[in-house]
Amino acid sequence: MTAAPTPMMAQYLALKAQAPDCLLFYRMGDFFELFFEDAVKATADLDIALTARGEHEGKPIPMCGVPAHSHESYLARLIKAGHRVAIAEQTESPEEAKKRSGKTLVNRAIVRIVTAGTLTEEALLDARASNWLAAVAEAGGQLGLAACDVSTGRLEIAAITQAGLEAELARLGAAEIIVPPALEMLAPDAAVQDKGFDSANGERRLKSLFGVATLDGFGAFTRAELAAAGGLIDYLDRAGQGSLPFLMAPVRRTLADHMAIDAASRESLEITATSSGARKGSLLDCVDRTVTGAGARLLAADLSAPLTDRTRIEARLDLVELLYGDGDLRARLRAALKALPDIGRALGRLAAGRGSPRDLAQLRDGLDQGTALHTLLLPCVHRAALLGELLPSFLGHGALIDRLRRALVPAPPIDTAQGGYIAEGYDAALDALRATGGEGRRAIAGLEAQYRAATGISQLKIRHNGVLGYHIEVPAKNADPLMRAESGFTHRQTLAGVVRFNAPALHEEASRVGQAGAHALAAEAAHLEELTELALDRAREIAATADALARLDVGAGLAERAAEGGWCRPAIVEHPCLDIENGRHPVVEAAVAVSGGRFVANDCRLSAEDRLWLVTGPNMGGKSTFLRQNAVVLILAQAGGYVPASAATLGLCDRLFSRVGASDNLARGRSTFMVEMVETAAILAQATERSFVILDEVGRGTSTYDGLAIAWAVVEAVHDINRCRCLFATHYHELTRLAERLDALSLHHVRAREWKGELVLLHEVGIGPADRSYGLAVARLAGLSPPVIARAKDVLKRLEAGRAATGGLAAGLDDLPLFAAAIQAEEEKADPLRETLAAIDADALSPREALEALYRLKAIAND
Repeated sequence: MTAAPTPMMAQYLALKAQAPDCLLFYRMGDFFELFFEDAVKATADLDIALTARGEHEGKPIPMCGVPAHSHESYLARLIKAGHRVAIAEQTESPEEAKKRSGKTLVNRAIVRIVTAGTLTEEALLDARASNWLAAVAEAGGQLGLAACDVSTGRLEIAAITQAGLEAELARLGAAEIIVPPALEMLAPDAAVQDKGFDSANGERRLKSLFGVATLDGFGAFTRAELAAAGGLIDYLDRAGQGSLPFLMAPVRRTLADHMAIDAASRESLEITATSSGARKGSLLDCVDRTVTGAGARLLAADLSAPLTDRTRIEARLDLVELLYGDGDLRARLRAALKALPDIGRALGRLAAGRGSPRDLAQLRDGLDQGTALHTLLLPCVHRAALLGELLPSFLGHGALIDRLRRALVPAPPIDTAQGGYIAEGYDAALDALRATGGEGRRAIAGLEAQYRAATGISQLKIRHNGVLGYHIEVPAKNADPLMRAESGFTHRQTLAGVVRFNAPALHEEASRVGQAGAHALAAEAAHLEELTELALDRAREIAATADALARLDVGAGLAERAAEGGWCRPAIVEHPCLDIENGRHPVVEAAVAVSGGRFVANDCRLSAEDRLWLVTGPNMGGKSTFLRQNAVVLILAQAGGYVPASAATLGLCDRLFSRVGASDNLARGRSTFMVEMVETAAILAQATERSFVILDEVGRGTSTYDGLAIAWAVVEAVHDINRCRCLFATHYHELTRLAERLDALSLHHVRAREWKGELVLLHEVGIGPADRSYGLAVARLAGLSPPVIARAKDVLKRLEAGRAATGGLAAGLDDLPLFAAAIQAEEEKADPLRETLAAIDADALSPREALEALYRLKAIAND
């Protein structure tokens, strides 16, 4: 017969049943313990020991544990590994449990469920990256998206199409996605939640959260948008176990307000991360000169969703221009911003109930600095309208700043257990309790001297720990006299080298100190709660200040980057055009500079009459860089920044597409060519006359004839149907014939030359088609062996001769000799100059011999 589980194990299993999809952190004293399969999973990801404790159903119970005081580092690793973790805390002390029912089990409850999208702790978050939680729902045949960053309270809601879902999720870079079961196939990596995704629940939740009778003030939400919001808030409610985080008023995001960039284009252009997922090497990394975490997060958001509203773009550019032109003001602003704490995330922690006195101090210091920045920037309001929108949010915090300044010590601790964070003079009663405790501790120090004198034990000490409290400690060899009843000391504990005692006078003073300390801690805790409530009463105003500071940081950072690189302010116009003079790719330029090289700038001029460029030339010649740099210039400009060029006039772009490079998507069963075709199909289906498209080597993944035919048809479709601005790079020289009938197509090439058998890549874009592809020259440059190059030359010669004679690509191959014969027929010609030079041992030459060798080489060169 199977034995019933112990009371503790029964409690554990009941808690585990409340969160079956989570690892359960079960608090036992100073540790969080994990049992059964949770322990097995955790030890694999944490690299800690797996042990066992007792039995359940006749089998040992797997077990592991992590220290409670340092559990956040373990929690971070588990979340990164893809787990969700439920935190089960003790909700009463052992003493309270005993009072309740004698010797009984301490009550525990799940106080929080930690997931990748619900983090607020500093240790678990990247200060320079947002942490989005996204929910997707369907209602009335439409899709809705709701997303929030719990750490700062940002909340966005949008109506989306199924085709645009992947792009929006890529824009957010969501740490966690939740969907109802019916949409699981749309987002395979999402967590499935079966409750809350209905519009009635969403409307009720939003009204309750923001204390309004109607949502009209936030926008006209669709049923799908409300359903997504309902699922999101229900998920947050479960994660917080009934406690919702602070959320700002929802921003209804209209997709037309931002440049649409699909997931494939984002990866191709490496906007916020490289293709390997790293920030370093991305456009964001190259551009980012922000000095605050909030500024870095906002810059990433700006680059991920460039604006399409010219007025808003110009407002951002005006701010950048002001700070670009006034280096002294920019330096003072950046120095002040650099000293700022991250008040947005501090507010998020306080609202989530995980705040500390240090978070309140960060609000105090950050809001105070905001007031100083208002004074610094007020004289410049007339030079940048955006300042007029930002600066008012820095005011109105005076009473809160003053209260926090009086109440808190200058640098409060994170941990409240020991107190000491409320400033002296703020509360007379608290000061009196502290004085009582101080007097008691001084009295205890005096008792130590008295006991030493009375016992003659010079090594006697009064110590304190969490179990015994204050106690007397003497070496074991001196303990016997104190053991006698007449000594006045009471034995408490014997250890290996010491014996511990108590005494009536010490007990009395210890009680005074303990009571005063406990009352002082309670008083400080009450003040902390009151101060937190005062701060949260102004949560929306504080969040607005945090956003304004971040916007200033982004503007100053973009101005700093522009000054570093000699970038220019772009002129933004409504009609479709792209006129860039001496454009550069900032990431490639930075990489070239590291190696001591110089980036070759190029012009690009697209207009209604010349909107499609067909770019030919050799591999490694710079075609892909040229294509990408123009897309990057558009992104930077519409994000509100200066651009790496001498001058730029840019027509607003509604959608940006980049199909440059492709790889297999084995998870979806797609080959490289299939991926290429899927991406190209999406471009042809979505690009408008206001879009910008870059296409590189369309059709290269299949046979020559198939590829050429596809590329030909795509060029025609882009020109005749989409009518968008487009740069189309290709090795199919046959496509150049399209210039004869496509009015808005012009031919361009990246320049290259062969000099004495060597390929020289000039990286310049010239007018007209390339004379050839230089494929064999690039192959030689890559290190392909001379026999293979010789064989390729022979094949190429016959292919070209056959095509010229019959128009057939394969003509002339029938009598092509075998590979070995071709090597003999095409042996490389001897080069006497190279052979003579290779034979010289430069280190062994005397000056006279070196001069003679030089004359010999000159004579050979002149033959």
